[in-house]
Amino acid sequence: MANDKFLIRGLGGKRKLTGTIAVSGAKNAALKVMASSILFKDTLTVQNIPNIEDVKRMSDLLGELGCGVKKRNSHTYIFTCGNDTKTDLSSEISKRMRSSIVLSGPLLARFGEVSFPHPGGCVIGERPINFFIDGFRKMGAVVSMEGRGKKMYVIRAPKNGLRAATIFLKSSSVTATETLMMAGILARGTTVIQNAALEPEIKDVADFLVQCGANIKGAGTTTITIKGGKLLSARGKTYTTMPDRIEAGSFIILGALGARTLRIENCNPDHLTSLIDTLRTAGVTLKIGNKSVTVSSPERRSQFNMVSIKTHEYPGFPTDLQAPMMVLLTQSQGEAIVFETIFDGRLNYTESLVTMGADITPMDPHRVLVKGPALLRGKKLESPDLRAGLAFIIAATIAKGNSTIHSVYNIDRGYEHIEERLKAIGVDIKRVSD
Repeated sequence: MANDKFLIRGLGGKRKLTGTIAVSGAKNAALKVMASSILFKDTLTVQNIPNIEDVKRMSDLLGELGCGVKKRNSHTYIFTCGNDTKTDLSSEISKRMRSSIVLSGPLLARFGEVSFPHPGGCVIGERPINFFIDGFRKMGAVVSMEGRGKKMYVIRAPKNGLRAATIFLKSSSVTATETLMMAGILARGTTVIQNAALEPEIKDVADFLVQCGANIKGAGTTTITIKGGKLLSARGKTYTTMPDRIEAGSFIILGALGARTLRIENCNPDHLTSLIDTLRTAGVTLKIGNKSVTVSSPERRSQFNMVSIKTHEYPGFPTDLQAPMMVLLTQSQGEAIVFETIFDGRLNYTESLVTMGADITPMDPHRVLVKGPALLRGKKLESPDLRAGLAFIIAATIAKGNSTIHSVYNIDRGYEHIEERLKAIGVDIKRVSD
C-alpha cells in the first residue's frame, strides 16, 4: 500500500459524474474518542469508525500500550484499557502520526506519567506542541527530555495526580483543547480552558464523555470547564462517530466541478455553513437537506465567480478544505487571493497545480493569487499530505488527459477506499501497486 498510486483519466472539463456518495465517520472525532478509552474503567464500543490508516495507527498504539482492541467489523471497535496499561508511546508510530499526542492527556491523568517523541504527520508546516507542554505544567506536571539524544518527552504528574488549572490557549488549537479537556477529567479540582477551539468534533466527543460520567461544560464554546472526578464508565453505551465534514466538503467541491447531479449524503450541512456560503457566492447550485447536500449543474458548463478565501478556525473557512477549494478557483472567472492563516507551508502543493496549467502566483508564505479559468492537463503528481492529496484527485478528475498520483498512502490516512467510492459516481480512477 505504501507504494500504491492512482491512475486517473480526466473528464476534460465535461460534467459526467452522477449518483450518490456517502460520507464516512469523522477521522478527527474517531481518533479522539479512541484515545479517551484510557479514561474508562470498562469496555468502550465505538461505531461508524472510518476504515482508514490513521485509525489503524491509533489502534496499534493502543494495542502496544496494552489496551484490548477488538474489531467487531470494519467500522466498529471495542476498547478495554486496564490498570496495567503502559505509558510509553511507540516512537515509530508517533513520529508518523500527529494525533498520537492526544493520548498524552488521558495517560498522564490516569497513570501519572507519559513519554513520547515529537509527533509527526502531514508535512504542512511547523506544528509545535508547546500548548500541550504549557498546559500540563500548569496542572503540576514536570516535563523533561530523556532517552538517547534526549529526544523523548517524559511528563510526570505530581504524586497525588494532576491538579486543576486555568489554561489560556494562545491560539485556538483543536488537539490541545481535546487533550487538555481529557486530562482535566481526572484532575483534582476544576480545570478551565480559555480560548478553546469550537470545532463540532470537540462537542460531539465531550457530550458522549458526559454521558459516561465526565463533568464537562461549555464544549463548543471558547470556555470549557471540567470538574475532575473518577474514571468513566460506558455502561453499555456506544459512541457513534459523527459524519466527516471535511470529506463532505471535498465531495461537494468535486460535484460542483465535475457532476451533472451529485448527492452527498450522511453529512451535517450545519457544519458546512462557511463552505456552502462560499460556494453559493461562486455561483454553485446547492440543495440542502437535513442530512444531505445535492450539487447540480447545467448541461452547458458555466464558469464560477471568483471568490477570495481566508482560512480560519471553526466556524470560519476550514484550512482542511483550502486545497480542494483552490482547484475550484482555478476554474473560476477572474482573480482571487487565498490566505492560509493556520499552517506555514500548506500552500506548497500549488506548485503541482501550476504544472497542470493553473495560474497561481505566490505572494508570501501564507497567500497566493489565483487567476482563472485555466485548462488543467493531466500530470504525474506526488501527494504531499492528506488534504492536498485529495485535491490532486479532484484536479486530475476534471483535467484533460491522464494523471498519476503517487504516495497515495497519505490519502489513505484519511479517506476510506476513496477510489472505490469515486468509481461509483463515474470517476475513472484505478489503484495500482508498484
